[in-house]
Amino acid sequence: MNLFDEDEDMTVNLLPQDGTVYYYGKQLSLKEAKHYYEVLFEKIQWKNDEAFVMGKRILTKRKVAWYGNEPYLYTYSNTTKIALPWISELLELKELVEKKTGETYNACLLNLYHNGEEAMAWHCDAEKDLKLNGAIASLSLGAQRQFSFKHRKSKESISLLLEDGSILLMKDETQSHWLHRLPPSKKIHKPRISLTFRSVVE
Repeated sequence: MNLFDEDEDMTVNLLPQDGTVYYYGKQLSLKEAKHYYEVLFEKIQWKNDEAFVMGKRILTKRKVAWYGNEPYLYTYSNTTKIALPWISELLELKELVEKKTGETYNACLLNLYHNGEEAMAWHCDAEKDLKLNGAIASLSLGAQRQFSFKHRKSKESISLLLEDGSILLMKDETQSHWLHRLPPSKKIHKPRISLTFRSVVE
């Protein structure tokens, strides 16, 4: 199932069962999105992500950063990150996302994809550090990328395009029943920044 129809009602739950996903479309003008992309590219303390697989340390080309209200610990892929204090632009975007989604967040994981060959495999965001069934909102800046969901049992899949300046919300039991990914594409040569606002258990 592909959700590429621009006339699609953006406030309808995109999942047929076992979770809730809303796509709100563009919430920033092209000028605003470009401004925030450039500021975050320069000011965020980007680092290559790392994971330990079969006892080996692997560094990704994709870069990440972890920010929050407090120096929260966040562990995934057998590595632990300590949240950095917010910068003003992140707080501005957090306020925008909270107003649009009607949810509150206390942390943000940022990803920097330099081109379409940098991607994210199937996974769920259900780490023990995060609020159970809590809302996760993704704000996209830069290159438009496809984003996909796959049900764990039925294997039903759903895909949509995340536009520059758009917001996607995942909540309720989505992380328990669905996997999601950012598939690779050799046709995309521009970078993308994703901001995923989350709720850490305090």
